[in-house]
Amino acid sequence: MTPDIAERPLGDAPTSDSDSIGIMVCGHGSRDVDALSEFRFVAEGIKARLPHYPIESGYLEFARPIIRDGLDALKAKGVRRILAVPGMLFAATHVKNDLPWELNSFMADNPGVTVNFGRELGIEPRLLRACADRIAEAEAAATTTIAREDTLLMVVGRGTNDPDANSNISKIARFLWEGMGFGWAEVAFSGVAYPSVDAGLKRATRLGYKRIIVFPYFLFTGILVKRIYEQTRGVAALFPEIDFVEAPYLRDHPLVLDAFADRAREILEGPPAMNCQLCKYRTQVLGYEAEVGAKQEGHHHHVRGVGTDADHGHDHGDHGHAHHDHGDHGHAHHAHDRHGHDHNAHDHGHDHGHDHSHPHR
Repeated sequence: MTPDIAERPLGDAPTSDSDSIGIMVCGHGSRDVDALSEFRFVAEGIKARLPHYPIESGYLEFARPIIRDGLDALKAKGVRRILAVPGMLFAATHVKNDLPWELNSFMADNPGVTVNFGRELGIEPRLLRACADRIAEAEAAATTTIAREDTLLMVVGRGTNDPDANSNISKIARFLWEGMGFGWAEVAFSGVAYPSVDAGLKRATRLGYKRIIVFPYFLFTGILVKRIYEQTRGVAALFPEIDFVEAPYLRDHPLVLDAFADRAREILEGPPAMNCQLCKYRTQVLGYEAEVGAKQEGHHHHVRGVGTDADHGHDHGDHGHAHHDHGDHGHAHHAHDRHGHDHNAHDHGHDHGHDHSHPHR
């Protein structure tokens, strides 16, 4: 019986052709310098788990190095096969559209280099355990002791215009609710999707629980995470009879780093299957029928490498990028069946069954 990939040791000795393999960790990017520092911690943690391969990282927007810089650096090191790992929790527009566009554009300009795209972190037992650890940390640090059956857990997601990605927050909340024994669980979103953090918390206060734990399901800090905590404090001030607890986000939890490293290993050991059954660009999802087969194109040209708050010396706020899915910019996403080739031949990990040109194997 083949052992589960999560049970095998990471960083095995390289194979005969591994000298030409490198790993690219693809980050979202932020104006917030704290977020960038935390991303670098994660990148270093991945390097420690896969020491036999050169590893570079880059960002889609704002910060440098940009994605292309990291890819170029790997090529300069002699890498001819790049394993690109999205440094993101869920597969929304960035994973389904923006990153594939960046990687395909690089391959078009560098025909001697192959880029294989891995899958997002998704929902898996190690991430759920990491979530539980962060929530337990917050409970342990609280000044009062309140039973979990008297506690409501609020899981806050980023929020996108992709209902498949948004629905994962509800699934995570349910796992944590049942697995940790909370009295109730609710979800909210930092932008785009409803309910907002303010609305979600105010509604939660009417359910009669003594404590509300707010858990941002984010990898890194940034404008949105800081805003979630600020909004929590604002609602807490209105309801002093309820104990509000702010749980830390995932950051560089060891289990998160293990999951990232395994996303690279999956590309080498077999096709990493992305869940595409409910992809709004592949099938007619209720309410999003018009987006099937929308054009695949990058949407970050205007903010690629423009700098962070440290570069400009002031806080830009969100400038309309709170959700980074650009769902109201009036342009199309994901040309999933307009590329004139058979996507079933991709075998590139997603096996979407839709024809957007993810990097090929």
